[in-house]
Amino acid sequence: MQSANKSVFVAYFLWLVGGLFGLHHLYLRRDLQAFLTASTLGGYFGVGWLRDLVRIPEYVSDCNEDKDYLEKLTTRFKEHAKPPFSSIRFMSMVLVSYIWSCIFWMAIPEDEVGGINFRPLIYLTPIPCALGVWAVGNVGRERGAIWWPLGIAFATTPVLWFWDDGTWFTAMTFCSSFGFDTLAKQWRKTYPKKRSLRSRILVLSFCTLLYCGLFTSYLYFNGKITDSDGEEIKFQDAVHHFFTSPWWLDLKQSLVDTWTFAQHHGWAEVWKQIIDLSDPHGEINAHKVLGVSQTATQSEITAKWRALSREFHPDKVKDELERNKAQERFMEIQQAYEVLSKMRSKRTAKNKKSIDL
Repeated sequence: MQSANKSVFVAYFLWLVGGLFGLHHLYLRRDLQAFLTASTLGGYFGVGWLRDLVRIPEYVSDCNEDKDYLEKLTTRFKEHAKPPFSSIRFMSMVLVSYIWSCIFWMAIPEDEVGGINFRPLIYLTPIPCALGVWAVGNVGRERGAIWWPLGIAFATTPVLWFWDDGTWFTAMTFCSSFGFDTLAKQWRKTYPKKRSLRSRILVLSFCTLLYCGLFTSYLYFNGKITDSDGEEIKFQDAVHHFFTSPWWLDLKQSLVDTWTFAQHHGWAEVWKQIIDLSDPHGEINAHKVLGVSQTATQSEITAKWRALSREFHPDKVKDELERNKAQERFMEIQQAYEVLSKMRSKRTAKNKKSIDL
């Protein structure tokens, strides 16, 4: 029997900081449930994550093979030859299989790629549908083979020939889930054997890459973005044009210049320049507000400040709306002058101190 080494406190902490990605399930070696949680944004947009708030103590007892918990399970096994119907689990099977089917469908390129038409792959959509049903059906102390839901999902394919894909998806996911719940599910009477960390990481990494690959395929081949004129542009075209845009070319050149500068002067100098360019004192913006150069003298700054203050003084404006705008501009001018005067005073004091020394 496995030693009781899993903590409820740690499980709740992981639920809080990374529960939407299934970290608490990974901690309790419930890898399949962790992937389901992450792939559906926290268990169907956070619903599963909230439900785990009351289920974590049970999960920990199950993982630790707590004696009292096992006695309750044994009693339940004797009372029910197979797991009873659960509306929550059934709807979870329907929702997950629907999501996975949609992602697979959307990932198939709508246009030919390299002269190859990939649209016939839509007839393989029952596979991700059955995988979704099987994955939810094999969480915790319930299990079942994939063959029944897979066969039933393929049997619903003719629906696509007579109705739209939405009707097919609904029929496929409900029928496949019902088939698993009725014909395939059984009790899992022993907790899954402990697998090596390396094996767990490899399996989860493969599933994650496959899932992300489907999303990437959808974005690249079928995704569209809308411009400011409301015109749709294919995502792959937008990506290609982005890398030839002036904005990207300027940014790329800036990065190259930064790297070259760092090679000659060191990264410490680069960091100093970054701090200066971020305008921490607001001095650059103050020059811009007053409309004076950074080499302007204090007398020039004062003259400009007085001229702008007279021009934008709120008392000179009668219209209430325009007065409010003038008030904002007036306050901005005063703040800019205060910033520059303060910085000039600091520099004067610093230079005087250096001369005295």
